[in-house]
Amino acid sequence: MKSKIRIVFWKELRETLREKRTLSLLLLFTLMYPVLIGYVMHQMIDKNTRTEREGIELAIIGGAQAPTLVSQLRQKNVTVNQVAPMDEEAIAALLHARKTAAVLRLSDDFVENYGAMRPARIDLWFDSAAESGPQRRQIEEVLQAYSSNIASARLLAHGVSPATLSPIQVQRYDTGTNASRSAMVIGGIIGILFFPAFMLTMSAAVDSTAGERERRSLEVLMAQPIRTWELVCGKWLAASVPAVVGVTLELLLAHAILAWMPLEEIGMSWSLGWGEMLLVCLVTAPLSLLSGALYIALAMNAKSFKEAQTTLSFVMIIPLIPGFAVSALELKTASWMYLVPTLSNQTLLKELAKSSELGALPFVLTFFSSLIPALLVVAFASWRMKSERYVLAV
Repeated sequence: MKSKIRIVFWKELRETLREKRTLSLLLLFTLMYPVLIGYVMHQMIDKNTRTEREGIELAIIGGAQAPTLVSQLRQKNVTVNQVAPMDEEAIAALLHARKTAAVLRLSDDFVENYGAMRPARIDLWFDSAAESGPQRRQIEEVLQAYSSNIASARLLAHGVSPATLSPIQVQRYDTGTNASRSAMVIGGIIGILFFPAFMLTMSAAVDSTAGERERRSLEVLMAQPIRTWELVCGKWLAASVPAVVGVTLELLLAHAILAWMPLEEIGMSWSLGWGEMLLVCLVTAPLSLLSGALYIALAMNAKSFKEAQTTLSFVMIIPLIPGFAVSALELKTASWMYLVPTLSNQTLLKELAKSSELGALPFVLTFFSSLIPALLVVAFASWRMKSERYVLAV
């Protein structure tokens, strides 16, 4: 870094670090999104493993009429509680109290219909608003198996093979790996990790351009023996440093959280190593440089500090649109995605999470997809800064 660029860089960086707001944002975004992702994954693990940890509480009315059914339920880790007959309001109150996952009620003529080979009615009561969907589905599977066993026994008693009812047998094979399943889920939410690259540069970029213009300190800098491109580069690099540091720490923290969590319990895994994550951090650094360049150029063109903040608040949303569009449209990964800033970073991290052999090309494309536009924007801002009308916003 040349001496004049270094002087401007350290001057702007010191002023940036003096602001408590910048440091607060850096700390907030470094911790918030990784912790948010960790919390979401923890809730998924907790919800999907709750049945194994706590079992299933089931209230049954008239269970003495079907001892085989009660036995099958208990074999599936279902705690069966025999309760006295109750009306619909009492059943609803029991379910709303969250004391049981469901209520089974066998009709009074259950034994009579069962013996006469007529459909024997069983009422299944549940609360769809409660978080007991997996438990209810497991109870329904036991009821379906119980019904199938009875049907098979009756067919055999009449000399008919139960295989007659299943002319086609479908055998399912899932070739998806834990890594690919985790990439599909985590890849949809991991894009937020790159959003701070456009948040952490805004304050420094606005303050060092539109802010200095209002304080009349930009004219003093322009009067010094320094070229416009050196001044712009110094401000650009100083505005980008908080984002580079923040996003790097954020990615490393998110990696540590995902590697620590027991994703195997829900059929997922996080297979990235620290070396791969450091490469992701390296190719993500130009994204922060692009953000700083855009904000410096746009804020310097604004007529006031407030106008610059308003303009950049809208601009920061634009880089996130491709990622959301690809997720909403469920598009397959293609080479062109590595040419779009932000989307390239999100795609690269998602494909790495699948344990895919990517090679060097995606890393190179991701790196230069942000770096080249950043250099072009800086060159444009340096050229425009030679104009007094542009500098003074008149």
